[in-house]
This record gives sequence, C-alpha cells and structure tokens, in this order.
Amino acid sequence: AGSKLREVFDKINNLLSGKPVQTEGQTVSVTQHPQGLEFVCYKLAEKFVKHGEGEVSFHHDSAFPIAVVLSGIWELHPRVGDIFLAHLHKKCPYSVPFYPAWKEGTSMEEYQRMLGYEVHDSKVEEQDHFLKRMSGMIRLYAAIIQLRWPYGNKQGAHPHGLNYGWRWLAQMLNLEPLADVTAMLLLDFLEVCGNALMKQYGIQFWKTMFFIQKSYIPRIEAVTSSGQMGCLSRLKNFVQKCLQAEEIPLPKGILTPSFWRT
Repeated sequence: AGSKLREVFDKINNLLSGKPVQTEGQTVSVTQHPQGLEFVCYKLAEKFVKHGEGEVSFHHDSAFPIAVVLSGIWELHPRVGDIFLAHLHKKCPYSVPFYPAWKEGTSMEEYQRMLGYEVHDSKVEEQDHFLKRMSGMIRLYAAIIQLRWPYGNKQGAHPHGLNYGWRWLAQMLNLEPLADVTAMLLLDFLEVCGNALMKQYGIQFWKTMFFIQKSYIPRIEAVTSSGQMGCLSRLKNFVQKCLQAEEIPLPKGILTPSFWRT
C-alpha cells in the first residue's frame, strides 16, 4: 500500500538524517557512532541490491515499490545512490554494462565471481539461478531510472534518470552479445523501461528498436545454441510486437496515482 511505503521511506530518511528511529524495541541513531552514517549508507545500499537479486527476481512487480523508495532516498542522500551503484556493478557487471574478460593468472573461480556467479566451496551456482538474479537486478535498475518519489520537491533533475538508461541501451548494443545473458537482459530492460524510453526519445528509440530487430538479434542468434533459444525467442517476439503496434506496453506492476491513495 502507498501509505505503508511512505512509512518505510520516512523511517529510512529519518535514520539517514540523524533522527532517532525506533526499531525492534530500541531507539537507534547514526549519531551514536562517528562512522554510523557511513555504515548505514553502505548497508542500506547493499540491502537494496539484495532486494533486486532476491525479491525482484521472483516477483517482477516488486521492482517498482522498491525502486521508488530508493529513488527518493537517492535524491535526498546521494551517498546512498553512489554506494548502491558500486554494489550493483560489482554483483551484476552487466548493469554497467560490462562483460569482464578473463586475464592471464586469474583462476577460473575468481573469473566466475567477476562475471557475477556465486561460488561456494568451489561450486558455481546453476545457470538458471544466476540468470534469475541478474534479471532481478537489471529490472530494479530499469525501474529506478524512470521513477521519482512523488512527495519530493522535484526541483532538481532525477539523480540517475532515463538518460542513464538510454546510455545503458546504447552501450549494450555496442558489445558483442553473450549467449543466454544478452537476450535476457535486453528483454528485462525493455519490458520495464521501454515505455518510458519511448516517450522520452521518440523516433530515436524506434530507430534503436529497428536496429535490435534487424542487426542485433541475428548477432545474438549467431552465438546461441539450440538449447538456449527460450529467452531469445521471447525477445524477438517482444520487439516484433512493439514495432508492429508502434507502441511499448506499460510495464506490469507500474505504480499508478491510485496506488498512493491506498
């Protein structure tokens, strides 16, 4: 509910502003320790990324309430936003976007960690689980860049707005595609913020969509084996439908004005 989200936002904002906050039966304040604020910014940013790789990866709609809170906090406390990006880029290099290259002397285990895989006791997580986590983090990122906290003063620009999404898309299309990963990330990104990018960039956006269909999808196909076609097929269908309709649908779960009255 909108009222519940406001409560969460106010609590986080009060904590970061140095006010005493009640939690689990005790009162805490960042002023209680000289590094209290820095610690809270770090842990809070880390927590938001964990929401992306956990909650959002299983419940796509949850990207929007989480993103709108972070967007508002980022506006008032830029340090949290900076640290959030650092955590996000480390956990999901594709959010830069960047495909780490293997360097001589790097162990396979270390390289897999650089690619974003979780490695425990020399066991690498399964591909499905890895893709799900990356998908959740990209969806959260795509939601953040288009949302603003509705109760802020909105005087300045969005701290990390749609221009970053446009840049991400352009850079992504300049990279050589990877099997599995590229198709999934492009689809996630376009499903979540394609509508917002379409409204902002108009004809330039449609040129990009046409480029994806004509030039980039065939390049993804060239590196994709027959067993990895699922996500690529969904991306192809999505792009084709949007180009035919000359419209990108609103993302499922977007927060409408009526949400804030709940």
